[in-house]
Amino acid sequence: MRMKFARKEIIEKLKNEIQEKRHILGAGCSTGLIAKCAEIGKADLIIVYSSGKSRIMGLATTMVMFGDSNSTTLGMYDELANVVKRTPIIAGIEANDISCLDLEASLRRFIDKGFNGAINFPTVGLYENLIEGGIAFRKYTESQASSYGVSHWGWSREVEMIRKLHDWDVFTMAYVLSPRDAAEMAKAAADAICPHVGPTMGGLAGSAPMGGMEELLSKAQEMMEAAKKVNPDVICLVHGGPFNSPESTRTIYEKTDAQGFVGASAIERIPVENAVINACKGYKSIKPPEK
Repeated sequence: MRMKFARKEIIEKLKNEIQEKRHILGAGCSTGLIAKCAEIGKADLIIVYSSGKSRIMGLATTMVMFGDSNSTTLGMYDELANVVKRTPIIAGIEANDISCLDLEASLRRFIDKGFNGAINFPTVGLYENLIEGGIAFRKYTESQASSYGVSHWGWSREVEMIRKLHDWDVFTMAYVLSPRDAAEMAKAAADAICPHVGPTMGGLAGSAPMGGMEELLSKAQEMMEAAKKVNPDVICLVHGGPFNSPESTRTIYEKTDAQGFVGASAIERIPVENAVINACKGYKSIKPPEK
């Protein structure tokens, strides 16, 4: 039988890992097999992203999931919960869901389904970070709230989502892409903030670099410091960029105050690519016996 996880229990579990000087690992999983293996491998959190579907299809991670992301994520739960028994399952929830404008009703679907927490994914922050004049783009998206008949839209609705879930005593994580984002999510009482340093590089379908490692880590550190000014107890994790293997994350801990890592492509795409390629090469390398 699958264990139940209250917000307090999840935080205590993560804090214990930190106290024992073990880094927290959030593992993005899109199939039962990946999630089952992640639990055996001692991942602390299983995180469900709608974008994982494109990774499992052998394609690059696609963020163009707006408008249909939540139904995809909800549909992935049963397969994972069927084989994951002792690890919290966190939902990537799209706050700006045009198919369910009632935010409370939208969030209740995930709680009722059985998810143990949430992270703001997809996040409009990713697009704003890529577009020149991102702040102007944010103001534009947030100005659309009235057209939907809601109080918040765009990034501010993601902040509202985290705040509301906290009020419901649900464990929350927040992707952030600037110090301002980090401070806002910390004020909304996110339990963990996750500086996103760009799409994951490497493997067969990795992203192109979006900055040098020193630059990316410096930005991540600025985000963590901004969050900790608001809440010194907030848990800080890092996701994306050139960090796509266990060894590559060593630099994160040397250069920043991060307490863990969240991987998606780094968990369910690149390791699978490597394992299958090497296995097939191994099978092909066996020579037939001489007779």
